[in-house]
Amino acid sequence: MKGFDSKYANFPDWINGITYEIWEERGIDKLLYLYSDDIILRTPSSLVIGNKPVIEATKATLSEFPDRQLLGEDVIWSGTPEQGMLSSHRIISTATHSGDGQFGKATGKKIVFRTIADCHAINNQVNDEWLIRDQGAMARQLGIHPKDFARNQIDLEGGGENCQLPFTDSMDQLGPYKGKGNNNEWGEKYVDILKRIMSSDQSVITSEYDRGCHLEYPGGVSGHSYSDADEFWMGLRSSIPSAKFSIEHQIGREDKHMSPRAAVRWNLKGKHDGRGIFGEPTGAELYVMGVSHAEFGPWGLRREYTLFDETSLWKQIIIKTG
Repeated sequence: MKGFDSKYANFPDWINGITYEIWEERGIDKLLYLYSDDIILRTPSSLVIGNKPVIEATKATLSEFPDRQLLGEDVIWSGTPEQGMLSSHRIISTATHSGDGQFGKATGKKIVFRTIADCHAINNQVNDEWLIRDQGAMARQLGIHPKDFARNQIDLEGGGENCQLPFTDSMDQLGPYKGKGNNNEWGEKYVDILKRIMSSDQSVITSEYDRGCHLEYPGGVSGHSYSDADEFWMGLRSSIPSAKFSIEHQIGREDKHMSPRAAVRWNLKGKHDGRGIFGEPTGAELYVMGVSHAEFGPWGLRREYTLFDETSLWKQIIIKTG
């Protein structure tokens, strides 16, 4: 790969490799050159600019979860080394809550949670990123409801008027990556499925999903088959029925020894004006930053992984309602 460390065979190998070097080998200082000085990192909880804040956040996480392992499940990517490449990197982490931190006093509990990071890289360096960690799954396994976690964060940060505001598109800044992915048929197919679901065509689930599909959703929720997919997507959409659904980025891939796959980054923006997974409507303006991965087989969509951060959505609601 032109411009990238030759010890790595390809782009997925590079993404998995530097993740291991930084987190598990404790090469945190490598972020000074593997991440650009002015990287823009978007998470549902904040917008961070620069590799130094990224380093501090990495240290804080490792202080709280020192034995964290980041196990790469998949890298769905597009682009070229010469023009830059975008990876949608799905990770499942195991960790022990051994230190005090944002999740409170150390509990000694072992947890498992997913992260999906969309990273743009060129010349051996990440310079633009969108990252979602399943904070809801982490909180629940540590005995905290995501709503209570959000309320605690607001209190620790000085209350609703002074706390760090969750990320929305209004605070975003334009980074070096301006691509939209690729035009592969599997990305197109998954985008069509998501658009139909968000347009209240729930019948697409029985027509396009494999009856034996395996599903992984926010909060560490696992499911199977049509009813679990319908329950998840209906619960989200019914919470914000008038929200606008937008596709930000899509990738489709067909790789040797792997199922056809797709990675789609999307958002929902609008009022909490319906009853669903976030309880009674509050009228709060919500911004849902989401990423979904899908694998396809001979009978349709066979695996689906979707992430958004429940805690950041609860934070938006509590800031509005008090």
